[in-house]
Amino acid sequence: MSFMTEVSSLTGRLLVATPALADPNFDRAVVLLLDHDEEGSLGVVLNRPTPVDVAEILEGWGELAGAPGVVFQGGPVSLDSALGVAVIPGEDAPAARPGRGEPIGWRRVHGAIGLVDLDTPPELLAPALGSLRIFAGYAGWGPGQLEDELVEGAWYVVESEPGDVSSPDPEGLWRAVLRRQRSELAMVATYPDDPSLN
Repeated sequence: MSFMTEVSSLTGRLLVATPALADPNFDRAVVLLLDHDEEGSLGVVLNRPTPVDVAEILEGWGELAGAPGVVFQGGPVSLDSALGVAVIPGEDAPAARPGRGEPIGWRRVHGAIGLVDLDTPPELLAPALGSLRIFAGYAGWGPGQLEDELVEGAWYVVESEPGDVSSPDPEGLWRAVLRRQRSELAMVATYPDDPSLN
């Protein structure tokens, strides 16, 4: 398998922080990779809700955001910028709309998951959206940086599911994603929050 094939295959997958990952920005983080190629990687942390309501910072998008309807901290980079990630379900999914293309203001990342152009009037996207999350900031890696972290054992790489983006229990997402794996990773879900208390 060539390096490029391996690299490009990670877009749309989840990075799940291993218990050994020491960076507090990513403690028990579940990161959806939105872009991953030879120039680097970009993703959003799916399980870091903030107390800020989406409606407070983005007019019109608040009622489209899934519960909890708050902004999520997508990562430590560019915390003053907002990214929208949305799922286009079933019959409205672009794959089910031959010849009709993707909805205006939505760009596919992987499967039914895509990025939302937050400059698009929300009412144009509302009929097609299944779920929407708004992220302040993102997680970014330079060329080869993520690959080095993978070799060091900082992350598990697993398949994403559309429901991960809009999990109603974001704080429980780390355990839930690990629990559904059909390997020894399912056992990691039981790892205690503080191993010294074990």
